[in-house]
Amino acid sequence: MTEFRCRKTETVEGDEEEDEPKHEPELHIASANGPVNPEDDGSAEGGDDKQQKDEGEDEEEDAQSKEEESRKPESPVKRSNKSSTSGFLQRLVRVFFGCLAAVACGMLYAVYLSTYHDRKFWFSTRQELEREITFQEGSGLYYYYYKHLLTVPSFERGFYELTLDNNTISGQTINAVDLLSLYPELITSFLYRVTGSQDVVEPIYFYVGAVFGLQAVYVTALFVCSWVMSGTWVAGMLAVAWYVINRPDTTKVDQAIPLRDNWALPYFSCQVAALTGFLSNNISSAAEMFCYLTMSATTFTFLLVWEHSHYVLFIQGLCLFLLDSFDLVPTRKMADIHKVYLSSLFLAYLFQFQNPTLLSSPLLSLMIGSVLARYFQQKMKMGPLVARVMKLFLHFHLVFTTGITFSYLVKKLLPVSESDFILKFLEVKFGLNTTTDFIPNFLMCQEGLQSPGQDLFLRLTQASVFPFYLLVLSVCLLSTLQTIYRRLSGQPMKTNLKLEDGRIGEQPEVIYHVFHTLLFGGLALLFDGMKYLWTPYVCMFTAFGVCSPELWMTVFKWLKLKSIHPVVLSLILSTAVPTIIGFSLWREYCPRVLSELSDLSEFYDPDTVELISWIRSQAPLAAVFAGSPQLLGTVKLCSGSAVTSLPLYSDINLLKRTEDTYQVYAMRSAEDIYKILTAQKTNYVIIEESICNELSLIKGCRIKDLLDISNGHVVYDKGEMYSFSKHGRFCQEIKMNYSPYTNYFTRVFWNRSYHIYKVNSVISFQY
Repeated sequence: MTEFRCRKTETVEGDEEEDEPKHEPELHIASANGPVNPEDDGSAEGGDDKQQKDEGEDEEEDAQSKEEESRKPESPVKRSNKSSTSGFLQRLVRVFFGCLAAVACGMLYAVYLSTYHDRKFWFSTRQELEREITFQEGSGLYYYYYKHLLTVPSFERGFYELTLDNNTISGQTINAVDLLSLYPELITSFLYRVTGSQDVVEPIYFYVGAVFGLQAVYVTALFVCSWVMSGTWVAGMLAVAWYVINRPDTTKVDQAIPLRDNWALPYFSCQVAALTGFLSNNISSAAEMFCYLTMSATTFTFLLVWEHSHYVLFIQGLCLFLLDSFDLVPTRKMADIHKVYLSSLFLAYLFQFQNPTLLSSPLLSLMIGSVLARYFQQKMKMGPLVARVMKLFLHFHLVFTTGITFSYLVKKLLPVSESDFILKFLEVKFGLNTTTDFIPNFLMCQEGLQSPGQDLFLRLTQASVFPFYLLVLSVCLLSTLQTIYRRLSGQPMKTNLKLEDGRIGEQPEVIYHVFHTLLFGGLALLFDGMKYLWTPYVCMFTAFGVCSPELWMTVFKWLKLKSIHPVVLSLILSTAVPTIIGFSLWREYCPRVLSELSDLSEFYDPDTVELISWIRSQAPLAAVFAGSPQLLGTVKLCSGSAVTSLPLYSDINLLKRTEDTYQVYAMRSAEDIYKILTAQKTNYVIIEESICNELSLIKGCRIKDLLDISNGHVVYDKGEMYSFSKHGRFCQEIKMNYSPYTNYFTRVFWNRSYHIYKVNSVISFQY
């Protein structure tokens, strides 16, 4: 009988990756009848010695095998587990410190705004009336409704009164929540009630603090957006720094706090940040779901709090439409984004009391057109280059034709408010037509609707953001065009890009922001007010670019750099360039920002305070006042009296009432003005010296010039415009205090800036 002893070396999973050969099992054979070697024949003692020797050899071999095992390197599985754990911890630490930096930037910016606002208006030392007057541009009207909601017995009662408001516009009952988009005031007043803040903070500080808190969210979202795109939170800090330095061109919050865009744009910033993460290829399913939910909530809120939000989302929808048409984003994600838009529009339509404007909005028309065109062109993204280009042009034609047809049918079938004045304004703006109508010309002269001056780009250049913006945009745009050409040629997009690939234009989130900044930048060149939607993302996009190794790697790949390793150089530049920029910004602008906080500005308007004090003490509670829309917003806030018009330029009926009220600055007879004011049930008319004797550098943009053109009281001679009428200018003639003006009006108050005339209920004929 033969005894077999087997010894096999240990193996682990993953040995195939190692180059070490496997050991074969060793077989030791012994004979039971005696030794095989003839020299050991008949020697039993020798056999025992041999057995002991074999056992000793086995023990030595076991010890050697243990030593070899201990000297072996760790298995790949253990190494991968340790590396994955360490990588996860590193990512967790980076995310923690990045989030901490983002929140810190937001909070510091809110503190900065609060301090600057208090220094500028002496807010904490003013009386309640003087604080309310600091809400400029007629924005105090919104704060009036916030105050009203806090004075009524219950929130439900206040909400009901706002939906049936007959104490704001004379002779009309309006739904103030729908007309003025008062959901921010509703939510803020509700929070003030339920949190028990009545004993802790004054209502006006709670309101202002809510706006400043949203501005903190705004810059935090810009921080996160730049961080997500570049991969480093240094880009976020640089974006916030540029945003603060260019504050006059990025926000209006320090001028008119209650304006709707100050409430709405922080939600849009969060929506853009969530959309950026959602479009990214390198995102987990859980993170993608979080971005989707955030995008849904912020899109709905944005639509709810600003009447112009659907126009902004239409521009964003065009950017996404281009991404989908060029096949740069998965179809599944585009379908999810369409669901977000449609569901948000539907909910906003319900919450805004079935607002027909949303049904005829260009955003909904674009969504309907793109869905139908995709249904009829299911093979649009197939075929050779020429065929795909032809299909693409056909796709554009189908989408826009269907969208325009849908919008036209909605306006014909539903009672949509008149929007012809918007088309007429655009015709005049682009030089396609001329008109003498007051409303289009009045809108043309509004500062936010005029073209920006060169000083905008000069300020951006001095802050160093504009030159780097042009560099980043040029690189990303060229790389995007390369990607579009490859996609139309049938080449697939890489989903797992590496740094050495040098293709920054193949990242869907980068392509979206290229289209975003181009479209909004084009609008900012036409309308100065659009800079508040463009400049913040210029800061964010530029910060992303200079901090992104992929951008520098793309440039080096185009240059075919070989002398220095391009990956190493791109990593160095993506750290060195933002460091140098940050140091130069800190050195130049940090003293300026601190000096803004230390300087005490002098803001005091004694004439307006005197005017409001007279109205509060002398005018009847049921009195109706006429005047300029901005002044009437202040009158409504501080006195609660009814007015003839409101500072809202998106409603044609209010614009017509504004035109009628402005006739006091035209060359009209006393009888004509009296008929206009009594038709609006006016009791008092306020004439402002700043409008009556206005001096403007913009020719033809004075209120009295616009009225003269509209009323046909203009004569042109050798290219010069002269006003002529058989009646003098009403605002000047009424101060002479002679008949027939004294027959219709009686002066009851005056100071350096304002004159109040009572509209006589009984005409007294004095000669």
